[in-house]
Amino acid sequence: MPASTSKPLRVAVLADSDTRWKWGALTASRIVSDARLDGYLLRGRATPTPRQLSEVGIAADSLREVTAVEFLREMSGKAPQDAAADGAPADGAPSEGVPAGGGREARLPDVIILALVGGGVQALLHGLARAWEGRTHRPVVVTGYVGVVYEKLADGLLLRHGADMVLANSRQDAERFRGVYTGVGADDTSVVETALPFLGGAPYTAPHTPYTVVFAAQPSVPETRAERTHLLNRLVQHARMHPDREVLLKLRSKPGEHTTHIEELPYQRLAQRAGTLPGNFKTVYGHMGEVLDRTDLLVTVSSTAALESLHRRIPTAILTDVGVREKLGNHHFLGSGCLTSWDRLDAGELPAPDPAWLGRQGVAADGGYEKAFDAARERIAALLAGDGLPPLRPYYTSVTAPGYLPGILARHHLDPGGSPLPGAPGADKAPGPVRQVVRRAARGAYRHGVQRVAPVIRRMGEL
Repeated sequence: MPASTSKPLRVAVLADSDTRWKWGALTASRIVSDARLDGYLLRGRATPTPRQLSEVGIAADSLREVTAVEFLREMSGKAPQDAAADGAPADGAPSEGVPAGGGREARLPDVIILALVGGGVQALLHGLARAWEGRTHRPVVVTGYVGVVYEKLADGLLLRHGADMVLANSRQDAERFRGVYTGVGADDTSVVETALPFLGGAPYTAPHTPYTVVFAAQPSVPETRAERTHLLNRLVQHARMHPDREVLLKLRSKPGEHTTHIEELPYQRLAQRAGTLPGNFKTVYGHMGEVLDRTDLLVTVSSTAALESLHRRIPTAILTDVGVREKLGNHHFLGSGCLTSWDRLDAGELPAPDPAWLGRQGVAADGGYEKAFDAARERIAALLAGDGLPPLRPYYTSVTAPGYLPGILARHHLDPGGSPLPGAPGADKAPGPVRQVVRRAARGAYRHGVQRVAPVIRRMGEL
């Protein structure tokens, strides 16, 4: 729909985890100025808790938990009378109804950002295409990636094809994305080069007192107990070798909370079994930017935190202790100059990043970052100023992927044509308070099973 000069633009962000909410909401602020932000949290195993939302620290004008079908029903433009009650509030998050109902034509968002895993994006693209059939005007649909794209490049990209804009976080990613699309004969004009939206903060200039080393942990990298225990032990050893330093284990989530990836072996539990820890070793949570404010050396395997650190010119180490492997994601940093090991760090060596590599990743703090979103802003303005947008046309259809697409859609309770399946959650009416309580209890039981029961069963199976 064309942009209105009398009303602020509206942006809807649908996210399925805390990290994707952070990416989606910050992307909205980068590419659409002074917009109203309506947040939607996709109900699932990784739906963020109030603590996780608070840690992200991004305020929305409204924020609610929904199923895919509930979101599609609302984005169809004709919501039922109980639209304001759709979905359970996000366990304490602010909630606001949408002014639509009774068959009246609701004002749709001007821009929808799908901050979801690839399969979720594909399902929503087909669902939105069906919901908007016959419309001459519709919202601009945007999607992309939370951070480093190191696995399932072709699969993830083709699942995102069909959006009006697929954001690439760097020049390197933009080139790779276009290569995948043209390689299958798909349109690549949706790819727009930007940067990670959460880079920022004051550049690092001098060591702090005390000198602070931070290990940015990841939920699923590495996966095995032996490898995670090795990294934890080396971090603790570094603290003992350097008693004048503060050594921090930066954790993403508390036990029972889920992020984008399942964490079966939380570092907190491993640390509890490590015995007496040195006094200068601490575990911390909180906003990554605030932790980086006091960091002198950022250490990780392949966390996106490394890009935040490099952007601020903080010495950054990408560990090779458990190998340089595609599964770990640290192969993404080949050529960066940041690959090193705990042995070298213990000896006082600091990696020196390669400027050319930084430039291709869009993380150099040289003033160019603020212009990184200009192309996306211009594309949004051009799409909104037009006389209408063509229908959404994902690459995957019943013709190109008849053995793949139906399963993806079914996981979100959609039929092969993108319509809600009979009995789909939220298809007919909003859940009552009893169902909301049952859902929260079921999610807690699932998380407990993943982190406590499943590892025990797996160990028993290895006996």
